[in-house]
Amino acid sequence: MNMKLLSRLLSLLMGTLVVVLASAGVAQAAANGSNQQGNAANTKTPIEHIVVIFQENVSFDHYFATYPKAQNPAGEPAFTAADGTPSVNGLSGDLLTHNPNLANPQLLGPAQAITCDQDHNYPDEQKSFDQGKMDKFVQFVSGGSCKNKNIVMDYYDGNTVTALWNYAQHYSMSDKSFGTEFGPSTVGAVNLISGQTHGATPATVAGAVANGSIIGDPRPAFDDCWTGASVSLSGTNVGDLLNAKNITWGWFQGGFRPSGTANGKAVCKTSHANIGGVSVTDYIPHHEPFQYYKSTANPHHLAPSSSDKIGQTDQANHQYDLTDFWTAADGGNLPAVSFLKAAGYQDGHAGYSDPLDEQHFLVNTINHLQKLSTWKNTAVVIAYDDSDGWYDHVMGPIVNSSSDPANDAVSGAGKCGNDEPAGGIQDRCGYGPRLPLLVISPFAKTNFVDHSVTDQSSILRFIEKNWKLGSIGGSSFDSMAGTLNHLFDFDGKPDTSPFMLDPVTGEPVK
Repeated sequence: MNMKLLSRLLSLLMGTLVVVLASAGVAQAAANGSNQQGNAANTKTPIEHIVVIFQENVSFDHYFATYPKAQNPAGEPAFTAADGTPSVNGLSGDLLTHNPNLANPQLLGPAQAITCDQDHNYPDEQKSFDQGKMDKFVQFVSGGSCKNKNIVMDYYDGNTVTALWNYAQHYSMSDKSFGTEFGPSTVGAVNLISGQTHGATPATVAGAVANGSIIGDPRPAFDDCWTGASVSLSGTNVGDLLNAKNITWGWFQGGFRPSGTANGKAVCKTSHANIGGVSVTDYIPHHEPFQYYKSTANPHHLAPSSSDKIGQTDQANHQYDLTDFWTAADGGNLPAVSFLKAAGYQDGHAGYSDPLDEQHFLVNTINHLQKLSTWKNTAVVIAYDDSDGWYDHVMGPIVNSSSDPANDAVSGAGKCGNDEPAGGIQDRCGYGPRLPLLVISPFAKTNFVDHSVTDQSSILRFIEKNWKLGSIGGSSFDSMAGTLNHLFDFDGKPDTSPFMLDPVTGEPVK
């Protein structure tokens, strides 16, 4: 064969081989990218990324009692509602001036952002409801450290929780969303990810676990950053369901990254000062629900093996520091499902945090998310773990009964509801107190208030449905949870224009 012709044929062959290999490489890269994004496009709705910001200890009336009317005193951030703003089931008329409780609710301003912590124990909250009369809050849930017991009745308006009121104006909120059960932080956090607080070992811990159900704040068994008595949970959580479908996800919490080690175990001692100048430890173990489950725990608080692995299964096991969330998000690797937990001083919990520090966290987080290319298909859900005991005048439906003589009381001594409890499981009385719930997204309805019944496990159910995960089973509340879909408009054109707020004042930035 002519050498010149042979050379040309070899050249053409090599060119074809390069194209084939390149195409294969692009296909593999695309496959890897799809995998790293958790098959985000394979969703039931246009939402390909959900970011759940899970805050602490606020009842609905405590933040939205008089929405959308604020007093607007001089020197405070102003709030004026847009024309046509819907009202909510808040406090008005006799509830403000002739309340059936021992005191009338009083407005708190920015100067009173730091308050004492209230009582939010499982039995005490039930007693405060007084069989639906909602008139025993001062007697049963005012905080032990509160010199003025009447403060449990008090509330903020749009001159203090200004950002949240502005988000409600521009996006969607609910005035009929409840804690899945009565009780404090751990109860709410576990219901968020599994809808099931039963299956605890040990089955009895005074004030924390009763009949195998968590009713208080026991610390997680699989966490180096807690060295005392602890509790583990059996069963399935949403992380297990996401892993089974290879969907990227993570729980991102302030202070999760260790400050050091001691005796071979992680130590979590980083802290920040709140607006009152008090130093608050960033990481709070019982606010991290996945650490109760062996399958989803990261006991030694190991960092992700690389930034590209954030959201995937590696040594971090989907449990991360809050800074890892921004590493992933800014690197174009936003997980499909993300749970964000602020450092202690910014989580809104009375006693060590406050609504102004909380506002900094919420606004900075949402402003940042709106600048990402993924914003066009993202939904942010702002939700709360419990009411802290703060007064709210609405009792939700009892969808799951319990009859523990030592702990249940909402329907009378030793009673919560009149039906058999789901699965025969005691000490899961619910729904509990009414809590704020907001949806911020290009697909959220504008200036909309949803009046349908939802609870914390409604967020779990949305994730299950959207990513086609199946359900938890085993008497989880997810089977009875109301839908969040009413807060979205998936048929209209999404509004991707940014809505930026000032983290200090909570007012819109022009």
